[in-house]
Amino acid sequence: MGTIRRGIFLMLCLGGAVAAASAADLKGHVTLVAPAADAGLTDVGDTVVFFTPDAKLRVRPLATVSVVTMQGKSFAPHVLPITEGSKVRFANDDMILHNVFSTSPGNDFDMGFYGHGPGKTKTFEHPGLVRVYCNVHHEMFSYILVLDTPYYTELGDDGGFELRGLPPGPGEITVWNPRSTLWREHVDSVAAATVDLKLALSRFAIPAHFNKFGKPYDKGADPGY
Repeated sequence: MGTIRRGIFLMLCLGGAVAAASAADLKGHVTLVAPAADAGLTDVGDTVVFFTPDAKLRVRPLATVSVVTMQGKSFAPHVLPITEGSKVRFANDDMILHNVFSTSPGNDFDMGFYGHGPGKTKTFEHPGLVRVYCNVHHEMFSYILVLDTPYYTELGDDGGFELRGLPPGPGEITVWNPRSTLWREHVDSVAAATVDLKLALSRFAIPAHFNKFGKPYDKGADPGY
């Protein structure tokens, strides 16, 4: 009986080794190219690279709650990639009121006014781009990229990236930056794929947007918070 169990254990170990050996890694480099007028505003950390296999897979929410902090009338991080079903807490480190909201379809929300403290939490159920704003301060904005794949990363300071342990079969590689056109490429085998591209930043640093009521912000007003 012990011999049979050891045989089963050995087969499981070998199966795991084969699965690990068949996993693929994807390395690449992305160069951001901005107009001369705002070349200093590029931030490679705002760029997300992800791989979506053709074969459907179960995507689990992140095990921990991600945190977006409001400080100095800005959101940090500016870009946050998460998997669908994950939770994000919007903490207020300012000594003034904020009103965090989004009108993005499927993930819209309005947290109302709240002051300094740990903030409020939102669960993002549906894949897609969530544009997050403050209803008081027009200059406050951030992006939450809700993904239906666990294979994603952000660029390093040098523009390089690496995704490890990918399924070796076909799928789509996507490079996303809020100021650029989405870059996509379908590959038959991620193991043979390479990514080395230039991404043109053609959109404004601060996107045009309305308040939560669909009205223009009164930029001349001083609400006192």
